[in-house]
Amino acid sequence: MYKNRKIIALIPARAGSKGLPGKNIRPLMGKPLMAWSIEQALSTRYLDRVVVSTDSQEFSEIAKKFGAEVPFLRPAELAVDTAPSIDFIAHAVDFFNKGNETFDYLVLLEPTSPLREAEDINKCIELLIDNPSAKAIVSIARLVSGHPEFNVVLDGPDGFIRKMNGSADFRVLRRQELKDVYFFDGTLYMSDIPTLLSKRTFYHELTLSYIVPHWKSVEIDDLSDFICCEALMKARAEGLL
Repeated sequence: MYKNRKIIALIPARAGSKGLPGKNIRPLMGKPLMAWSIEQALSTRYLDRVVVSTDSQEFSEIAKKFGAEVPFLRPAELAVDTAPSIDFIAHAVDFFNKGNETFDYLVLLEPTSPLREAEDINKCIELLIDNPSAKAIVSIARLVSGHPEFNVVLDGPDGFIRKMNGSADFRVLRRQELKDVYFFDGTLYMSDIPTLLSKRTFYHELTLSYIVPHWKSVEIDDLSDFICCEALMKARAEGLL
């Protein structure tokens, strides 16, 4: 709880990953991937409940072993890769509402961003609740490569290069001249619950930004991401980050 606001953390961990089967329980530095997010949440100052939403009994037992609550199993129709995230979020909120327990804010912690730290969660909670005009906060990271100024599209059957707006007005820019551009990195999402349920998204005109350093922005989708993330974790453990 922060300033009398009750806060739940929801960690989604469905079993049916196609890009990397069993991804959410795949060992990373000796622990299942989702265990990192569970332990980060449990180490914060403000979270009242840490809940894993999963469709798997096996995943449920592993989550409980690391200290999370798993008071329900997610329905199968909400665990397919085409199901919108807001649907399993609403399912979790509804479960607690039916048990006469309500929360003011929800923090979504995806297991695929294990490089976050408990202090990132604490800071986001403080930033959002201390700003009465804001309704949500999401993490972003600055683009280090792949800046839009260096991107092109192909025009016509011969494949002539054009800028994103269709023009051929190219000007070579030094990186120091480029305006900072950010991407949604997936480290953390938080919203007040009524706004989240009504807008069905964390992204809108009342969403704050929380900037994370580039090394924290690795999101695990495939085996190469896993390898990179483990290397970064080892570097952090050695004090290099």
